[in-house]
Amino acid sequence: MPRHVRRIDTLAAFDAEFSDVAGRPSLRGSVIESLDLRDRSDELLSAAVSGSVFLGCVLVDEVAERLRRAGALMFPRIPHVPFDPYRGELYTADELYGANGYAASLDGVVYAWSRTHTPHSTVSASLAVALHDHSISAALDDELASSARGTVVGVMGGHGVQRGDGQYRAAAELGRDLVRLGRTVLTGGGPGAMEAANLGAYLAGEDDQVLDAAIALLATAPDFHDDIDAWVRTAREVRDRWPNGARSVGIPTWFYGHEPPGQFATAIAKYFANPIREATLLARCDGGIVFLPGAAGTVSEIFADACENYYADARDVAPMVLVGTQQWTQDLPAWPLLRALGAQRTLGERIRLVDTAAEAPAALGLT
Repeated sequence: MPRHVRRIDTLAAFDAEFSDVAGRPSLRGSVIESLDLRDRSDELLSAAVSGSVFLGCVLVDEVAERLRRAGALMFPRIPHVPFDPYRGELYTADELYGANGYAASLDGVVYAWSRTHTPHSTVSASLAVALHDHSISAALDDELASSARGTVVGVMGGHGVQRGDGQYRAAAELGRDLVRLGRTVLTGGGPGAMEAANLGAYLAGEDDQVLDAAIALLATAPDFHDDIDAWVRTAREVRDRWPNGARSVGIPTWFYGHEPPGQFATAIAKYFANPIREATLLARCDGGIVFLPGAAGTVSEIFADACENYYADARDVAPMVLVGTQQWTQDLPAWPLLRALGAQRTLGERIRLVDTAAEAPAALGLT
């Protein structure tokens, strides 16, 4: 969302627009999101509202009509959807999971809804999904606004990595090391290597033994396929035991809703549309991306990122680090094609292949 547009998504922020104002209050250029404003009718009627946008707000009918006639754009609440299409902030793990088992959680309920409502099943469903994903992108912009240019580093990798095995630990240590080097870790927000990287980031401020203890606890429920509630519960136990985790971001999708989101990202930008999610994921990693061993999803991310870097202005080409020589030269030989694409281009100067995740920070130029 452009910075000159004011987002107002709390009553405190709304009230601040009317405090210590000389002359007539103005909401011009404001987007007011998902607020119950029935007790703010006098303030609304006193303000200049031409060009303002009200997204899913609750207003007195007469007031809403007067605002519309005064030039405000009104988007009503969309009924019969289990999520807020106009939400003004990213999700948290507690919000997505609740406390009553996965099937009854917000994440589980929204995924079940998405399975019966395709993007084009009804106009209202399609509109709700599009508005939701737009709102999530705006909230993600706000979340990352405090990160200096070039400091958001992506970690991509396989969702099938089980808690406790060597690849999981390596991804967790990578996430920890990146945060300690002043970077913001951003992942695809799912299980496996993505959860591990967010876990390491979350515990970066703790002693190294804490990460060992956390992984040991998580390894008692290594795979969500076996018992999703146990998988969720052990992650919550880690967060409860060490509640002051460092910041990182996860960007999962309900398109792969059978894979529950990780709980260790402190901000979760969950999308319905996977193409939008993928583009968003790659575009935000201006400090580079580390590609851990993975399968089709990771391969598609490698070449989507390579395509952006191939055509980008030289100053905007972010580093790409592939981890696993055997993986990327023999098993899934993405590296030879990547080198061929990068020949005589800036892309070729920004790609690296390393054997282990521990080498990735140096390959990014951070050590």
